[in-house]
Amino acid sequence: MPSVATQPGGTPWLHIVGVGADGLSGLAPEARAAVAQATTVIGGARHLEMLPEQPGQERLVWPSPLETALDWIEARAGQPLCVLASGDPFWFGVGATLMRRFPVAATRVFPAPSAFSLAAARMGWPLQETRCLSVHGRPLEALRPWLHDGARLLILSRDGETPGELAHWLNDLGFGASALTVLEQLGGARERIGATTAADWGAREVDPLNTIALECRASPVAPTAPVIAASAGRPEAQFEQDGQITKREVRAVTLALLAPGRGECLWDIGAGSGSIGIEWMLADPANRALAIEPRAERLERIARNARALGVPALQCIPGRAPEALDGLAPPDAIFIGGGLTTPGLVEHCVESLRPGGRLVANSVTVEGDAVLAAARERHGGELTRINVSRSEPLGAMSGWKPLRPVTLWSLRRS
Repeated sequence: MPSVATQPGGTPWLHIVGVGADGLSGLAPEARAAVAQATTVIGGARHLEMLPEQPGQERLVWPSPLETALDWIEARAGQPLCVLASGDPFWFGVGATLMRRFPVAATRVFPAPSAFSLAAARMGWPLQETRCLSVHGRPLEALRPWLHDGARLLILSRDGETPGELAHWLNDLGFGASALTVLEQLGGARERIGATTAADWGAREVDPLNTIALECRASPVAPTAPVIAASAGRPEAQFEQDGQITKREVRAVTLALLAPGRGECLWDIGAGSGSIGIEWMLADPANRALAIEPRAERLERIARNARALGVPALQCIPGRAPEALDGLAPPDAIFIGGGLTTPGLVEHCVESLRPGGRLVANSVTVEGDAVLAAARERHGGELTRINVSRSEPLGAMSGWKPLRPVTLWSLRRS
């Protein structure tokens, strides 16, 4: 638990005030009082410029890195302090960052309507049926998993260039027919709304404070990018590869055994094309994966696959396990897809797992099978063998072509 206490008597001293485009005039009386009575106010330059002169009140602009501001706040613990945020501080805002450092009992929050709520109201879109996303500090590629025909997305922009960049990117992906509505200065006196399609986007000036409403449509005149399914086992064709890839049928079973949970971390050892780590991250936006791979060209390929499939935050680690594992973030799950016969690797991975953590190792060789059998003997777990055949043309008909059998060892550490 954070160590910072409330004032004597339990009175909150840290006030977090959400401000809309309408500025201070849109604040409730209690929120305005929290701002006026604070000995220190921290916020963006735009927000601080809204405040009237108040002798003796300290005003600080958000620094970079943001952690510096957390130190400022902690040094002033117990004194009336106000943080100004945009809209709802707990929706892609600073609220979550503050709560990781300060106890909720020390705070009082005055949220304003979020940009998502205002945009949904202007568009007439039920918010519970709309995907709310942000590219503020995030690459456009992070939107990729949510693009499919008919999808409705509300997107927080980085700046005034974002709508144009998004339009060009959508065109390249085959979504040029998508309806793109830019909502500027929502809730303020300078509110403006303009609609077009991604294909028809032209040179135009957009206010830096904008939100984008996107209704996805696949362009009838352009090849549609493959839909990124919500379930594991994407086709191999969606991954750039050199033949080192876990086949989709085996990958689906492997991911089921790895059992990704929200916010969990995976080590993908001998990552090849990165397919396991990528699908792990696609299982939940909060998931993390580290792809460990000794070959530089494969690491570059993994990074390209991660961007193309919408998980650009996948971390590529050069090197050979187990040496390359030293100092990495502790995993909730481990997949061994390559290097299985390396002495000491399996033991190192088992010891690295936290209680309840899952390990899955796949083998297609006799030597690898022997390692897995010995691992099951020492540690327990389950052995599974998968035989898959796919139909292929055989003369004028079709026949079954078997893929290489795969042995899987799965373990949940007690």
